[in-house]
Amino acid sequence: MKSEWRNFLLEDVCEKIYSGDTPSTKHPEYWGGNLKWLSSGETSQRFIYDTERKITQLGADNSSTKLATKGCTVIATAGQGYTRGQASFLMTDTYMNQSVIACKPNVNIIEPLFLYYNLDNRYEEFRLLSDGTSTRGGLSGWILKRMEVIIPPLQEQRKIAGILKSLDDKIELNNAINKNLEEQAQAIFRSWLDLCPNKTTIEELSQNILDYTPNTNEIVKLLNSSDVTEGLFSDIPFVKNEKLKGHFKKRFKKHDILYSEIRPRNHHYGYVYFDSYEDYICSTRLMVIRANTEKTTSNVLYQYLLSTEVESEFTLKTESRSGTFPQGNYADMSSIVVPYNNIDSQQQLDNILSSIRQRIALNLDENVRLSKLRDTLLPRLISGELDVSNLDL
Repeated sequence: MKSEWRNFLLEDVCEKIYSGDTPSTKHPEYWGGNLKWLSSGETSQRFIYDTERKITQLGADNSSTKLATKGCTVIATAGQGYTRGQASFLMTDTYMNQSVIACKPNVNIIEPLFLYYNLDNRYEEFRLLSDGTSTRGGLSGWILKRMEVIIPPLQEQRKIAGILKSLDDKIELNNAINKNLEEQAQAIFRSWLDLCPNKTTIEELSQNILDYTPNTNEIVKLLNSSDVTEGLFSDIPFVKNEKLKGHFKKRFKKHDILYSEIRPRNHHYGYVYFDSYEDYICSTRLMVIRANTEKTTSNVLYQYLLSTEVESEFTLKTESRSGTFPQGNYADMSSIVVPYNNIDSQQQLDNILSSIRQRIALNLDENVRLSKLRDTLLPRLISGELDVSNLDL
C-alpha cells in the first residue's frame, strides 16, 4: 500500500449515515404508490435500479422512512440467511426500511463507487460485527460510523472503481441479454401454444424425482434453494453425505428442472440445470422435475413451468395454505392442465429453444468467470496491494 493512502472513519468520508422505516401496513393508502421503497432482502442485487414494493407520499410523510439517493451505498443490517451485511449501490433514489442503512458519500473525499466496493469487500467483517447468535444482533449506524476506511487519492479511487465496475457492467450486460433471450423464448413458446390442438397435464409431461439412499463414503455437490435464486450453479461446496441425512434427499442430473416449493424473492420458480456435472444433491425445498421424453423435452417442459398460467395456478395452490412460508409440492403442480401438441411438434420447438438456451448458458458461464475475477481483484485493489496509480485509464 502506498504512503498516499490515508485512514478515515466511515463517518468522516460520508455526509450522512442513516436508516429508514416501514410505513404502517394497517394503512393501505400508504402502499402501492410510485415511490420506491427498499427492503433488506433486495440488497442481494449489487446495483439497485428499482424496488419490489412502492409507497405513496402519504406513507412517506406518516412514517420515519428516509430517502436514500442515487450514488449511496446501502447495507442490510438484519435479515435471514446471507442478507445481513450485504452492500448494494443505488442507481436510483429510494426510500428504505429500518433494516437498511444508507451511506451517502462526501464526493470531495471519496468516490461513491470506491466506497461501495470497499464496503462490499467487508461482508465477512460485517457478519462478525453483527453476529446474529449473540446479544449484539444486527449492524447499527454507530458500528458503521466507527469503522475505519483506508483510501488513496481521488484519482486512484476512480481508477480502482473503474476497473471493478467494468467487470460488473459486463455481467449486467449479459444479464440484460439473457433477459431478452428469455423473453424471446417465451414469446416463441406462447405462439406455439396457441396452435396446440389438445390438452394434457404436467403429470403426463414429467417425472417427480424423489429420494435416494445416501452412500456415506460419497462426496456430493450440494445445492440449496438460495443458490437457485441466483440462477448460477458454480462453486457449490462439496459436502459429505453423512452430514445430509434427513435434510437433502433429492438427486438431480443435467437438464432436470428445479422448481422452488417456496417462491424466491424477485424470481421465477423454475431453473434448468446447465452445468457439466452430472449429479447434484439438492434441498428438500426444491422439486426435481424431469421431462417425460416420450411426451416432451426438458426445454419445452421448462417453458411450460415458467408460463404465467402454470406459475399463477401453482402460486394460488401454495399460498392458500396457512403458515408464514406456505410450501407447495409436486401434487399441486402435476394436476395443472396445459395445451399440448404431439412429440414431433415439441421436438421442432425444442430445436429453437435449445439454441436460445445455449446462448444463455454461455453468458451465465462468462458471468461466473467475470465474478471470480472481480472477487479476486477486489480485496487486492481496495487494500492497495495492486498499485494502479501509474495506469493510464
